Amino acid sequence: MIEIRSFGSSSAGNCYHISDGRTELLLEAGLRFTDIRKALEFRVSRLAGCLISHNHGDHSRAAIDLMKAGVTVYASQGTFDAMKIGGHRARVIRSKETFEVGTWTVMPFDVEHDVDEPLGFLLANQDSDKLAFLTDTYYCRYTFSGLTHLMVECNYSLRILDENIAAGRVYPAMRSRLLRSHFSLENVKDFLRANDITRLQEIHLLHLSDSNSDEALFKREIQSITGKPVYVAGR
Repeated sequence: MIEIRSFGSSSAGNCYHISDGRTELLLEAGLRFTDIRKALEFRVSRLAGCLISHNHGDHSRAAIDLMKAGVTVYASQGTFDAMKIGGHRARVIRSKETFEVGTWTVMPFDVEHDVDEPLGFLLANQDSDKLAFLTDTYYCRYTFSGLTHLMVECNYSLRILDENIAAGRVYPAMRSRLLRSHFSLENVKDFLRANDITRLQEIHLLHLSDSNSDEALFKREIQSITGKPVYVAGR
């Protein structure tokens, strides 16, 4: 059994808490440390670690403070270099090299974003649950079998984006950047069709755009093609 909580899921900050009942982890640290502490009810010491996908501030803002509080942060060398972070609490991880944190076995995998060495994560626990975490990428070259939980970015809809550009609400230059850096509703659908979802128990949609998304539409469309419970991460 995996419990997933969203502390923040937007361009203002991303941070998620997961637990299998034995080991607690953070995925991303893009909020102020004070806000993370409050969300954790000031029990930061219960965290076994924090996985960070890339160096952008809305995913890594509290990394140094977490390390100062005794939490080991796991990220790629490219991410640590970009954040100018080192030390014994900065644990370098590499794509497709598994490691263990408590009762979790984690396999990082490379994704496509406009930074150095961004990662997604595949996490498995001792109860045979398997969680894929995928954000801030426009493409995933890997497929996964036996997923029970999926946390995936669904930043924008191409149709809504184009409508906003035509109406002058969004600068046209934003289109090319989004297409080369973020997962859209259309990307999520393609990803789900490419993967084995027979064991999938729930889907969490992450990092929705403030202006180029539609929460109700996204939830309805993903539910319709999967028949699975869909949750939109709280912002």
